[in-house]
Amino acid sequence: MQRDPAGYGDMAGHSKFKNIMHRKGAQDKKRSSLFSKLSKEITVAAKLGGPDIDANPRLRLAVNNARANSMPKENIQRAINKSQGGDSENYEEIRYEGFGPGGVALIVESLTDNRNRAATEIRTAFAKNGGNMGETGSVSYQFDKKGEIIYEASVMDADSMFEAALEAGAEDVISDDETHEIYCAMEDLHAVTTALTEAVGQEPKSSRLIWKPQTLVQVNEEDARKLLKMLDVMDDLDDVQNVYGNYEIPDEILEKLGA
Repeated sequence: MQRDPAGYGDMAGHSKFKNIMHRKGAQDKKRSSLFSKLSKEITVAAKLGGPDIDANPRLRLAVNNARANSMPKENIQRAINKSQGGDSENYEEIRYEGFGPGGVALIVESLTDNRNRAATEIRTAFAKNGGNMGETGSVSYQFDKKGEIIYEASVMDADSMFEAALEAGAEDVISDDETHEIYCAMEDLHAVTTALTEAVGQEPKSSRLIWKPQTLVQVNEEDARKLLKMLDVMDDLDDVQNVYGNYEIPDEILEKLGA
């Protein structure tokens, strides 16, 4: 287990994207879109594993993430209730893979009630922004499926978090001025989250399964501009839940682009 205080190449793609989207403005629209995606995940989790949070690990993660993003209780309960109704949509989980500007590898996770619409919109987002969608398996071999737990940096210092995460069974910890990112084997996510919650004294900002890139590709300014536009378009698609990439955008380019 290694600690990288520098931040794993300025954070691993998806994290950098998350931070960029947080800073870009249009917060009301983004918040509405985020709540919609969180609700969809709650509904699917409750439909697949039942509405009992204590007996359904996926639902527990979904609800905890919704709470961490300040989603109102009534919205959470409404999403759970929706799963038990006979008229709830049948969402299909589909993974799309492809390449973005600069040859970066991207994985797009979709929850959709219309496979054709999702495929068309995601393929268009790739094609119109300097990328192309590939076959399943074309890039996922460059990623590992891991559990990711995120705490605000203020909850404890980096050394204390490193020790707590090690004790909880984590594999890796990346701390910077904003966050502690803890990674673990995907099957250990619930156990590590539970142990860390007890050690830290509060629930994490998020706890979820992610695609973690094995190595990062640094992109130049032109490719970064196209890539950020592509990711923005993807983020606005209702059928897209998460986007993961193996890109690294230097801070000076991010600042120049106003991201």
